Amino acid sequence: MSDASPWWVYVLRSERAARTYVGITVDRDRRLAQHNGELPGGARATRAGRPWRLAASYGPFEARGEALRAEYRVKRERGEERLQLESDELLDD
Repeated sequence: MSDASPWWVYVLRSERAARTYVGITVDRDRRLAQHNGELPGGARATRAGRPWRLAASYGPFEARGEALRAEYRVKRERGEERLQLESDELLDD
């Protein structure tokens, strides 16, 4: 892996509603704080489900493109299945 920060796919779970959110980032703690409104920059889709908690993360991935492909795979799953995946499965074609 290069000196650049690794990419992660993360799954958030709402503590108020039966919802999950999937995204990618290089800093999971900062991104969670953004989604919870503690820092500017959270996704509009997560405003209604606050507070959120990190339910799963997959990676590290060396490149953003790898993380985007893995994110797509995670988003194809539903509910609890999103939390049961293995990082190495996500890049298999």
